[in-house]
Amino acid sequence: MATFYSKAFRAIKTKFIAALFIFSIAVIFASAAPNRNFAARMEAEFHRAQNQFQSHPENPTNAWQFARACYDWADFAQSGHERAEIATLGIDACRRFIAREPRIAAAHYYLAMDLGQLARTKFLGALSIVKEMESEFLTAVNLDSHFDFAGPARNLGLLYREAPSFGSIGSRRKAREWLERAAQLAPDYPENHLNLIESYLDWNDGDEAEKELNALDSIWPAAQKKFTGAHWERSWDDWSSRRAEARRKLGQSSTRAQSPKNSP
Repeated sequence: MATFYSKAFRAIKTKFIAALFIFSIAVIFASAAPNRNFAARMEAEFHRAQNQFQSHPENPTNAWQFARACYDWADFAQSGHERAEIATLGIDACRRFIAREPRIAAAHYYLAMDLGQLARTKFLGALSIVKEMESEFLTAVNLDSHFDFAGPARNLGLLYREAPSFGSIGSRRKAREWLERAAQLAPDYPENHLNLIESYLDWNDGDEAEKELNALDSIWPAAQKKFTGAHWERSWDDWSSRRAEARRKLGQSSTRAQSPKNSP
């Protein structure tokens, strides 16, 4: 009889974990729902940033803005192969620049982000990418914790939340620590509150989720005035739907808690 830890079983188990991890990577690194109404805008920005980078590759801003455009445009890729090609352009741009200027937070940050897009196209390879993503986000947070509205902390939290705890870096404790840190560093940014709300709901902590929703509601009007223009339309489309869904889930949770059949 084959033992529980036979090579065949371990291979199947590894593939299953990898499949779950790829799904988790897709959750994290699709920055918002890939609404095709935004595709033309993202493609135009990709080509603009690419031309700017190719004209002046020594400019650090050109390098990381091109990597950011690669990350955004990769969301609209028609296939895994196309997504990998786009992400690799951003990865290469960041790696080349980091080799010359290793202390630019944005380059490490978007290297990690584009690695996340690349990981979405892999199977077993996704597990080998995650440690580099973690390392690059940690480097970015040490160089500039406020970059992209506490983006390094925010994405570390999501990475720890979604990665498997078995055979990878998943950790609820670390996820909570980094997501809460992101909200503390950039409390006026809706995404940071939404990630916490969704995490608390996943962890069946309705009280904390409700507190965080109240915090989000309090900053919402000011955020609508601050984050304006075409650049933010995709984010608001995503944030608004997620806020409504969180409110719906919290309402259902409250109704169940008050139901007589759930009373002691």
